[in-house]
Amino acid sequence: MTATQLAPAFFAAAVVILVVCRLVARLLSFAAQPPVVGEMVAGVLLGPSLLGLVAPGAEHALFPDSLRPVLYVVGQIGLVAFMFQAGHEFRSYVNGKLAGTAAALSAAGIVVPLVLGAGLTVLAHGHVGVFAPGVPLGVSAGFVGVALAITAFPMLARIITERGLSGSRYGSLALAGGALDDVVAWCLLAAVLSVAAGRLRPLLEAVGGAAVFALVTYYVLRPLLARVMDHPRLNDEVRLLVAAAALFGAAWFTDTIGLFAVFGAFCVGMVMPRGPAAERVVATASTSARVLFLPMFFVYSGLNTRFALLGDPALLVFSLLAVIAAVAGKFGGCWAAARLRGEPQAVAVRLGALMNARGLMQLIALNVGLQAGIVNHALFTALVLVALVTTIMTTPVLAWLDRRFPAPPDPDPLPRAVAVAVPEH
Repeated sequence: MTATQLAPAFFAAAVVILVVCRLVARLLSFAAQPPVVGEMVAGVLLGPSLLGLVAPGAEHALFPDSLRPVLYVVGQIGLVAFMFQAGHEFRSYVNGKLAGTAAALSAAGIVVPLVLGAGLTVLAHGHVGVFAPGVPLGVSAGFVGVALAITAFPMLARIITERGLSGSRYGSLALAGGALDDVVAWCLLAAVLSVAAGRLRPLLEAVGGAAVFALVTYYVLRPLLARVMDHPRLNDEVRLLVAAAALFGAAWFTDTIGLFAVFGAFCVGMVMPRGPAAERVVATASTSARVLFLPMFFVYSGLNTRFALLGDPALLVFSLLAVIAAVAGKFGGCWAAARLRGEPQAVAVRLGALMNARGLMQLIALNVGLQAGIVNHALFTALVLVALVTTIMTTPVLAWLDRRFPAPPDPDPLPRAVAVAVPEH
């Protein structure tokens, strides 16, 4: 397709994507599911798992191969905007008193599912077709382990805010643990990609680049954004341009060093100042892009998901065992860590339930692995199933816990977060 042919093809696909994602999200909202679940499901329905089966001609006409890179790039814009808002919201929950328990939650939530996922992959070698050609067993095992270790931090922010827990010890612990979990998981993913490339340089670039990025973000970008947002002679349009330049620059740099654009966007959100002007800029920069462009990412992921492959008994068994390993590792590991840190049983099980959700974050990692050539479509499909199941189960499990095991009064309430728009994923 030429550029002039791609433009109308994109607009037609965008209409279908936005309408279907919104309808499915609306339908699933009646089952108390967050919008991310509806958009994840819609992405799968528009791909070969459903539309491609019942109307392959329609799928090819809507999403020709030449259009898929466009969907990927536009989806990345939505991801960057979304993580920018998530990082800004996370700043409200940072509290030094929670550091020890949050670190324990994060460590358990990474190590246990990582070990279980890697072990499952090693056992599956030679029995299930989830291994990409030419990829060492250790790389595949490491990738599966990292994928199971990821937590859907933005989804935690949404659930906790909706339940009025953003100022509680329990809510703040989940957010701090989830954010730390994902930062470490991205670094581990960079390590896996370095091993897959057979070179140490990508890992060194990721670690060294992250250190440089952290210093520049904190000591240069943070005061710059504060001055721009508070400058009385600047209007909101100029503030938005400066914030957008910082956001895209950070996304470019962290993507280049192997930590991915979402990590840079999250960090820029964290250093954005508070105040009316900054809140308007964050809302303007993130809301429209998230609503319009993020569904493109879900559909791009859905186009690479082929649930028909689960007709293979070996792959189906592997997928179910991966779900079990994911739940046992994350839910069980975080519950145990919370109990060892002295948290009440009712709080520990809720922390486990929240940390167990993978949501959008796991889909991002899966697409990174697919682009790097270390994930085939069978493994991609199996791990999308893990993301769907662990995300869908979060809200019902929390509702059941509220009925059966009421949470005790918070012994150490924290200051309430400033009221800002919270990401819906």
